[in-house]
Amino acid sequence: MSNDPLHGKTLQTIVEQLVDFYGFDTLGELIKIKCFNENPSVKSSLTFLRKTDWARKKVEDLYIKTLPKLS
Repeated sequence: MSNDPLHGKTLQTIVEQLVDFYGFDTLGELIKIKCFNENPSVKSSLTFLRKTDWARKKVEDLYIKTLPKLS
């Protein structure tokens, strides 16, 4: 069994769970990237995050920090 909390999670699942929990407004405050602040959608966010390693890392880190509150 993997200890990696991201194991088996798609980026889409991660983004959708964060959006459900925080909403785009709060996500945009926590992670200052355009795809969360200007006409946000899961689809546009995924497109950006798949191309942008530093932003994806921030999203994954926030997800790991948020996990205890999600369960």
